[in-house]
Amino acid sequence: MEEQGKFVATLRTALRGEVLAPADSGYEKARALYNGMIQRRPAAIALVADVADVIACVKFARNSGMTLAVRGGGHNAGGLGSVEGGLVVDLGRLRGIRVDAQARTVRVEGGATWGDVDHATHPFGLAVPCGFISTTGVGGLTLGGGSGYLTRSCGLTIDNLLAADVVLADGRLVTASRDEHADLFWALRGGGGNFGIVTSFLFRAHPVGMVIGGPTFWAGEQAEDALRGFQDLILTAPEELGGFFAFTVVPPVPPFPEALHGRKVSAVVWCFNGKQETFDRIVKPLISAVPPLLHAPHELPFPALQSFFDPLYPPGLQWYWRADFMGKLGNEAIHEHARRGATLPTPQSTMHLYPLNGAAARVAAGDTAYRHREALWSQVIVGVDPSPAKADELRKWAVGYHEALHPYSTGAAYVNFMMDEGTDRIRATYGANYERLQLVKRAYDPDNFFRVNQNIPPAR
Repeated sequence: MEEQGKFVATLRTALRGEVLAPADSGYEKARALYNGMIQRRPAAIALVADVADVIACVKFARNSGMTLAVRGGGHNAGGLGSVEGGLVVDLGRLRGIRVDAQARTVRVEGGATWGDVDHATHPFGLAVPCGFISTTGVGGLTLGGGSGYLTRSCGLTIDNLLAADVVLADGRLVTASRDEHADLFWALRGGGGNFGIVTSFLFRAHPVGMVIGGPTFWAGEQAEDALRGFQDLILTAPEELGGFFAFTVVPPVPPFPEALHGRKVSAVVWCFNGKQETFDRIVKPLISAVPPLLHAPHELPFPALQSFFDPLYPPGLQWYWRADFMGKLGNEAIHEHARRGATLPTPQSTMHLYPLNGAAARVAAGDTAYRHREALWSQVIVGVDPSPAKADELRKWAVGYHEALHPYSTGAAYVNFMMDEGTDRIRATYGANYERLQLVKRAYDPDNFFRVNQNIPPAR
């Protein structure tokens, strides 16, 4: 304890930012994770003010033998933005963004959220492909791959990453791109936080302003037809059509009709980068074949769609995650989905299927550390509730659902949706890219200093 106190005191003299220890005011708020099911108490939390602070934290942690974790938005499923008894480098004050509208590029600091990015890019009629919740951190989502509403038309987030500034395990700051440290740049695009702390990203942006977005709901007994119909549509639809399929409970709030409040439904949340009349024509075969309870897509700003779920999922809820990549779903898998989707244990629990075809599928599996270019769906199952008393129920439901559908999967999962599932699961997820990632790890982090992540140990 005395040694930790000396470490904190010394670190405070080296940083422009704030350092919080367990006895300090603000520590409890700073240590809280988005997933309230995970509780960790770091020895210190460094609220870094600049890149020099990040470098100082890395050097101090190495010299003291203290385990280091990196936190951006804090959304990580497994709570990997924190560490028990170690040092958390919190990037949350590094949120600067610069948009070059003429070049259609965006420079984003490592602590920004996607809401920050949307706020900066939307006035220029631009967007960077991202996820589905605007409070998600840019860093974590990007380093895992980054699928979202624009995946079919613009690719994954990593497919739009042009360069990254990275603080390495030895404290050096380097820029990784196709022209500099190309091996590191390859590994960053899907390899998670294994290789360093990214303090800024340079992204390609795309013309996205107003979109057609919103939900369509079907009754529970229509689930199989709705899922099969959406799959058929997404296999052939123009790439400007995005969105995802879900089993969900209708929130008891406007603008949803009171008659649907609290009802379990199957749903599609749409995103179309185009005109309303074109969208209506594209989805008409599905809507005609499987008449919905509610069909409400309408024109809205892309940031409004991107933040649609933020109020439903505030920080601190209990979350239990399970995920898989899937190919085209056959009748047996669709039937099992419908059966399991009818058993949502709580109003915020859900299952989502995110389509991955289109632009993302045209990248070769070996071109980035993320290799799942052949998958049609990224499937995530989450048990969610405010009450810690529901934790075991959430876990059992998510695991049971996952075990029932896993035989139909590719055997791998999106790393951003994984909890602590063991080394074999990580190896299976990276597959043929795993050994190459180990070689890059050996080159840039031979001592596995950055290990609070979905860890890839360095090659021996």
